[in-house]
Amino acid sequence: MKIFQYLLIILIIFSSNPANAARENDSYDGNIFPIYAGNGAIVPPKTTIKESLKNKRTSVLFFYLDDSSESKAMAPVISGLDLLWRENIDVIALTTDELQNEEALKEPTQPNFYWNGLIPQTIILDGNGEVKFDQNGMVDFGDLNNILSESTGIKVDSNSKFTVEAFNEYNSTISEEKYLNTD
Repeated sequence: MKIFQYLLIILIIFSSNPANAARENDSYDGNIFPIYAGNGAIVPPKTTIKESLKNKRTSVLFFYLDDSSESKAMAPVISGLDLLWRENIDVIALTTDELQNEEALKEPTQPNFYWNGLIPQTIILDGNGEVKFDQNGMVDFGDLNNILSESTGIKVDSNSKFTVEAFNEYNSTISEEKYLNTD
């Protein structure tokens, strides 16, 4: 009986496959925010587009798929915006699985009103619901930060530059570099 137990343990140890997640491919690894941005609190969104418009808050809409390498690469950027602007904006990250094959709606409180059918798509709405930014693919964190500054009226430190840095093979974070003002 002991031999059978040892054989079973050896079989389990040597037959197990490691879990593989990869940011560079379009494989499904699970939700991209906890895996690649270390921030699972973004999904599900804390608010809706309708509530954000009603409360006249600046909002970032991020349309993505969990099995898109570009969406995986943008996850730390969106997470960084949430980290820096959390008290002043609404981050609304939405997977497009349920939006696909639906017609664009004419109601600005609905996601299909804004989604253009491509991923990832990042949109910034000001407090009045006006689209201030709409772009597909990778977006520079600094550009988004500046647009949010304009949309909220809150100044950002012009002596800072933000970059996305990986701290292990899966997770990334936003880091800030301060520059001395020599003027």
